[in-house]
Amino acid sequence: MDLFAKLKTNLGPLGKHSKFSDGYFSFPKLEGEIAPRMKFQGKEVLTWSLNNYLGLANDPEVRKADAEAAAKWGAAYPMGARMMSGQTSLHEKLEDELAKFVNKPKAYLLNYGYQGIMSVIDSLLDRKDVVVYDSECHACIIDALRMHLGKRYVFPHNDIENCAKQLERATKLAEETGGGILVITEGVFGMTGDQGKLKEIAALKSRFQFRLLVDDAHGFGTMGPTGAGTDEEQGVQDEVDLYFSTFAKSMASIGAFVAGDEQVIHYLRYNMRSQIFAKSLPMLLVEGALKRLELLQTRPQMKDNLWKVVNALRNGLHENGFSTGQSNSPVTPVVLNGTVGEAAALSQDLRENYGIFCSVVIYPVVPKGMIILRLIPTAMHSIEDVNETIKAFAAIKGKLDEGVYKNSELAVSFGE
Repeated sequence: MDLFAKLKTNLGPLGKHSKFSDGYFSFPKLEGEIAPRMKFQGKEVLTWSLNNYLGLANDPEVRKADAEAAAKWGAAYPMGARMMSGQTSLHEKLEDELAKFVNKPKAYLLNYGYQGIMSVIDSLLDRKDVVVYDSECHACIIDALRMHLGKRYVFPHNDIENCAKQLERATKLAEETGGGILVITEGVFGMTGDQGKLKEIAALKSRFQFRLLVDDAHGFGTMGPTGAGTDEEQGVQDEVDLYFSTFAKSMASIGAFVAGDEQVIHYLRYNMRSQIFAKSLPMLLVEGALKRLELLQTRPQMKDNLWKVVNALRNGLHENGFSTGQSNSPVTPVVLNGTVGEAAALSQDLRENYGIFCSVVIYPVVPKGMIILRLIPTAMHSIEDVNETIKAFAAIKGKLDEGVYKNSELAVSFGE
C-alpha cells in the first residue's frame, strides 16, 4: 500500500468524517485573552480546558517580565546550543532555583516537556536496562519507550501488587543482562486526575533495586504544601530519583526541567541529544520562568484559590450525582456513559447552547461506551463559574439519559 494512501485508513473516530474537517470538528480555536471566559466560534464560553492552573498566563507581573525580557533580549538570544554558545548565568540561575524548590541537588533546563522527557529516558537507558512503567503513562513516555532497545514491562494503572510482579521479572532479566531497572510513573495522571502511588512504589525499594522517574507535569505548582509537587504531597521526595516537569501548565510558559542527583544531571547534560544538538532556550523564556517561579513560591494564595475552586467543583458534581472517578488532584474528569456519536452531539450542545467549553474524551482514549468531560479548574475561576457549569452538566446529562443525542445529526453521521 502507498505510504500516504495508508494514512486515510488510520484516521481517528472524528478525523474520518471529512464533512467536519473544516467545521465543528476542526481543531477548536479559542480567541481572546487567556481567561475563564473566552470566545469560541464568535460566542463567549466558560472555558475549563486550559492548564493555566495558577492563573499566571495573564498575571500583570508575568506579562511585564515577559515584555521587558523580549525588549531586552529579543527572541534569538542566546544563539547556539548550551554546550557551544548558548549558556548564560540566567540559565544556571533558573536551574539552581528549580533544584532548590523541588528539593534536589541539581536540575537541568529543557526546551520542551514532550521532547524533554523522551530524551531523558532515551539517554538513561541502553539495551541491557529494563523498564517497568504504569499503563496510563503519558504519550511522551510511551513514545520514549518505543525507542528503547531493551525489555519493558507494564503494570496496570496504579496496581502496586502487579508492579511488584513486574519488578520480579525485571530483576531476573537485569541479572542476566547486567543492566539496571528504571520504574516510570506520573505524579498526577492528566486524564483521570488520580495521583500515582509514589509512596507505595518507593516502598518497593526495600525489596528491589531500581531507580524511580516521576513525570509530574500536572503536580508541579498544584500539589504539596509548597507546590513543589506530588512527591512532596506524598512525603517521598527523597525516594524519587529523577523528578521531571514542564513549564506548560502551572508556569504557563514553554520549557521543562529534570532534577536529581548531581552526577546523574551532569551525565544528562552531556548525553541528551535533544539538548546537545538544539538551540538553547531563549532568554525571554528563561527570565519569564524565573518570574513565574518566584510568584509560585511567594504567592501561596494562588494555589489556595485553585483548591477552593477544585473542592467546590468536585463537591457540587458529587452532590448532583456525577462521578469524578478516582481524581485527587485539580484535574476533574466527569464520567458519563454514551457512544462516540452521542459525545459529539453532547459536546456541540454544551458549547453552543450552554456556553461551556471543556475537553471531551472518547474511544479509543477511554473504553467504548464511556465519555469523559475533563475539567481543568484554575485559580481564576469563580464559584459562580462552578455553579453555572454544574447546572449545565445536569441538563446535558438529563438529555443523554433520555436518548436525546442518539438521533442528532452528529450522532447519525458517526454511524450510531
